[in-house]
Amino acid sequence: MSLLSVLSSCLTVVEHSKHVQIDTEAISNLVADSSHLEIPPLTLGPAPYHFFDSTATTAEWLFLLDTVNHCFWPDVDSPPWTVHYKDETLSGYWALAASLKRAMEEGFAIQRATTLAHLDSRTLAHIFRGRGNIPLFEERLKNLRQAGEVLLDRFQGSFINVLEEAGASATELTDLLAKEFPSFNDTATYGGKKVYFYKRAQLLVHDLHCSFSGQSWGNFIDLEYLTAFADYKLPQVLRHLGILRYKPRLADRIQNLVHIPAGSPEEVEIRAATICAVELLREELIKAGSRANTPQLDNWLWYLGQDDAYRTLPYHRTRTIFY
Repeated sequence: MSLLSVLSSCLTVVEHSKHVQIDTEAISNLVADSSHLEIPPLTLGPAPYHFFDSTATTAEWLFLLDTVNHCFWPDVDSPPWTVHYKDETLSGYWALAASLKRAMEEGFAIQRATTLAHLDSRTLAHIFRGRGNIPLFEERLKNLRQAGEVLLDRFQGSFINVLEEAGASATELTDLLAKEFPSFNDTATYGGKKVYFYKRAQLLVHDLHCSFSGQSWGNFIDLEYLTAFADYKLPQVLRHLGILRYKPRLADRIQNLVHIPAGSPEEVEIRAATICAVELLREELIKAGSRANTPQLDNWLWYLGQDDAYRTLPYHRTRTIFY
């Protein structure tokens, strides 16, 4: 299943959507107002709090990171999970990255397939130690064990063999991850048809590319096929910008922090609209002379979502291992 199927299946959802709409005029207005469009190029090299030693170990560590890179928001009235790392208190994704980097620095080779396959809850709790509890702990433990087992059974115990089988193709790697590792098989059903998102699989391609500066394990020949990485932060920002619009009932549920079930029509429509809206924004920017690609736009929107100015409208609450 190629990455083109992600975009085409999401477009079908958008065409039949009952709860979410894309405001194309808002996209045009945003592009016309260049003061809002300081879209930085992708930063190549390891991200903050990422483990990096320029070897295959880094690629294996990134696979580990993106295997559990999902769902950080706390329940109402519960404190967010935070990690103290080198005099900093981190939350969300950065807390995850720092906790896994800390484990490596402490001499625990968590990236190894044998370690993952036999990981126990006590060890993982120590790795994730901090204030509060990381959401979906048991699901994360299951995903890590399962990833280790697949690596041992199918890929001779190394993620590098996954990369070599993909042959420097972003499309092949995404498909291989979704086919062989259940936690990366990010799909849904809408109107009786299958919808493909592959959020974490595509994000792993992106992380490899950036960390290795497009070289070695980060060299991919077809990155242009990546779509947006549909999570809960991007639609929050797109809604703030007026690009995504929710029908009143859905808007009320999100405003009141009511959980939106994974795989429900509303949730599928939000994610599909996110992918299609970013693609439309990219196309509009190209017409205006920009060379921004989809990963750049995704990165830009995600970082906007870390700014309180873009958090006036809440994000949708969906408990899921996929984002």
